[in-house]
Amino acid sequence: MNPVAQSIVSLAVGSLVAVGAGRPNVLFIAVDDLRPQTAAYGRSFMRTPNLDRLAAQGVLFERAYCMVPTCGASRAALMTGLRPARHRFVNHLTWAEQDAPGVPTLNTHFKVHGYTTISLGKVFHHRTDEAAGWSEPAWRPNAGHYRDPAAVAKAIADDTARYPGKREHRGPPVEAFDASDDAYPDGQISDRALAELERLGGPSRPPFFLAVGFMKPHLPFTAPRKYWDLYDAAAIQLPANDHPPKDAPAGAVHNSGELRPYAGIPPQGPVDAATARRLIHGYYACVSFIDAQVGRLLDGLERLGLATNTVVVLWGDHGWQLGEHGMWNKHSCFETSMHAPLLVTAPHLDSVKPGTRVRALTEFIDVYPSLCELVGLPLPAHLEGRSFVPLMRDPGLPGKDFAIGRFGAGDTVRTERYRYSEYTRPAGGLTGRMLYDHRIDPGENVNVAADAPAVTDRLAETLNANQGR
Repeated sequence: MNPVAQSIVSLAVGSLVAVGAGRPNVLFIAVDDLRPQTAAYGRSFMRTPNLDRLAAQGVLFERAYCMVPTCGASRAALMTGLRPARHRFVNHLTWAEQDAPGVPTLNTHFKVHGYTTISLGKVFHHRTDEAAGWSEPAWRPNAGHYRDPAAVAKAIADDTARYPGKREHRGPPVEAFDASDDAYPDGQISDRALAELERLGGPSRPPFFLAVGFMKPHLPFTAPRKYWDLYDAAAIQLPANDHPPKDAPAGAVHNSGELRPYAGIPPQGPVDAATARRLIHGYYACVSFIDAQVGRLLDGLERLGLATNTVVVLWGDHGWQLGEHGMWNKHSCFETSMHAPLLVTAPHLDSVKPGTRVRALTEFIDVYPSLCELVGLPLPAHLEGRSFVPLMRDPGLPGKDFAIGRFGAGDTVRTERYRYSEYTRPAGGLTGRMLYDHRIDPGENVNVAADAPAVTDRLAETLNANQGR
C-alpha cells in the first residue's frame, strides 16, 4: 500500500471493531465477462434462477455501464470510484494502486471502518493489488480451466498444424465435461466462500466485506456438462447483426483478438456458423454454472441467518460480444461491451422494495459511494461517482444524464436516447465519430453521426467536458 493510504489505515487500527460494530455485512460478487444475459434482463430462454432470484429480492439496474470494457481497468475504476483517462485504468493489466496512488480503494475504506475484508477468486485483476486493503491475503484456486488434458493436447496439435502462422495456440475455446462443480475453479471459489460465511458470520464478529470474484463466463467456456444440457444446441440463434455497422469509423470494430489464440479459431476473418453456435452455447452454459454458484451463496446466507443483515451486490465487470457486429469478447465502445448487469439487495432497508427495477442510467463508479451509504460509512473526498441509493428507494427519480466510458483510442457517452463515440490519435486529433439512435436502432447498426450534426456536436461537448483527466 502507498504511504498515504497506509497512514489512514494506521490511524484507524485502534478503533476498527468499535466503528464497524452493528453495521450490515456486504457480500460483493464480481463475475468476469458477464453481460446482461439472464432471464431477469429479458433473455427468457436463459436458465438463471438464482440471478433472477437475487433480482426479485432486491434491485435490478436495467442500464448500468462499466467504465472500461476490459477486466483490470474496469475493476480498478469501480474499486477506486474514479473515472478512467488516457493515462489511468487503460488495459486489463491495470493496477489500481499504481494508477491511483494515495486513493483508498473500496475494500481499504471498509477495512479502515471496522470491516473484516476478504478476497476470494478474481476481484482485482492482480491478486496482490491493494493487498493491504484485505484483512488476510487474497485467495484464488489453483485449478486450471480444463478437465480433459488429452483433448486439450490434441486440439493444440491440430490447431498448430492447421494455422501454423498463429502467434499462440491455446486449448479449445469450449469444454463440456462430466464433472462436479468443484472440479472447476468457480466451484472451488463458492466452496471457500461458504466456509468464510460460516467463519465470518459467527456471534460477536465484526461486520464483513466478503468479495467473491467468479472467473466464468470468461474464455475458455468450460463448465460441467449438466449446464450445457440446459440448452438445446439446435435452438441457439446467431445474432442477426453479425456484420460491422454501416459507416462505422476505422478502429470501432476489432478482430476479436482475445478469441483468436484458441484452438480451431482462424487468425483472421469470421468464425463459421457451427463454431459460433458452439461458442454461444458455451457462454450460456458458463452463465448457468455461475448462476448455480450464486445460488449456493444465497442459500448459505439464509441457512446461517445472515440474509437479513447482508447487503449483496453482484456485477459483471463489463459486457461481451457474442458475434454482434462480427465481434467476440469485449474491448469496444459499443453497447454490447459497455452494458453490464448490476443487482443489489439491501434487506435492512424497509424503504427498498424487493423486485425494484431502475431504468435510470448508472455508472460503475457509483458502486463505491452507494455501498458506503447503504452501510452508513462516510464518503471519501476523492469519489467521482454518485450514490444510486435514492434510485433504489424511488426508481421514478431522475437519474444521471449520461454514462461515460472509454476503451483504447475511443471515448463514449450514453444518454437516454443516444450512444456517441469518438476516436482520436494519441497526440490529439479526431479520427472518427459514431452516433447511434437507440430509439430506432437499439442494435447500433447504422452510424448516423453525419446525419445528425447538432446531436453529434452536443454529445461531443458533453463527453469532452466530463471524461476523466
